[in-house]
Amino acid sequence: MNIQWYPGHMLETKNQLKTAVAKVDALLEVVDARLPLSSSNPFLERIATGKNRIKILNKADIADPETTQAWLEHFNRDIKLPAAAICGTRLQEASQALQSLVSQVDRNRARKAKIMVVGIPNTGKSTILNTLAGRKVAKTGNVPAVTRHQQRTSLKDNIDIYDTPGILWPVIEPRQRGLILAMSGAISDTAVDYHEIAYFAAQLLLERYPACLVARYPFLNPLPEAPQALIESVGNARGCLKKGGHVDFQKASELIIRDLRSGRLGRISFERPKDINTNYDTDQ
Repeated sequence: MNIQWYPGHMLETKNQLKTAVAKVDALLEVVDARLPLSSSNPFLERIATGKNRIKILNKADIADPETTQAWLEHFNRDIKLPAAAICGTRLQEASQALQSLVSQVDRNRARKAKIMVVGIPNTGKSTILNTLAGRKVAKTGNVPAVTRHQQRTSLKDNIDIYDTPGILWPVIEPRQRGLILAMSGAISDTAVDYHEIAYFAAQLLLERYPACLVARYPFLNPLPEAPQALIESVGNARGCLKKGGHVDFQKASELIIRDLRSGRLGRISFERPKDINTNYDTDQ
């Protein structure tokens, strides 16, 4: 499945970013801690050359802590890119990440540090900005493409921070990357097949997080071995049925994906550093 979801405002934002990046001192790149590689925009790598940058692994509170630590070591040690894992609603964590980036900016105290927040949709950029500002200055929502225009907010310590709309790239490849992004909610649900996404998610959960499945769905006894059987079992037990008592796989799939995205299935990561494949480094 090659997902294509590229609303018109994303192309406009991509063009604006090229100009805007040149005018700021540093970039605070927000990725999803559950999928730090797949939620990194390759376009940003090309326009960020020469800029101070920190990679923020947001939503760390619902990601697998051991896997998150492995990602931090990968970025900090192997890639030589400063990285920090945070929960965007926690002021201390967000402030520490911002200050570590501001400290890299060469300026006198009279000049404002200009920081741009960048990242793909639904990684929590606006949530972090609201936390840092101590008030709601940016729209948030658990759906992609809530922010549509660049916004500037002045923070204490002479810092201006810019919130930008999240952008993807026209064709998301390889297939695995598209599936992982769809699982996280970074892509509009109108552009994905829930059953296909749930099948992929069920396979991952059975292989890596069977205990999380049993904790959330105690009726899975014994635990099914196949993804399709897992979806069917959940659908049966949770009343996702059509007329005649047949499982409604669409509804069952939506239920599993909602549980996964919200963290109700536990602290789960969708990808690991050891899974890195050169196919991820597509030139978009």
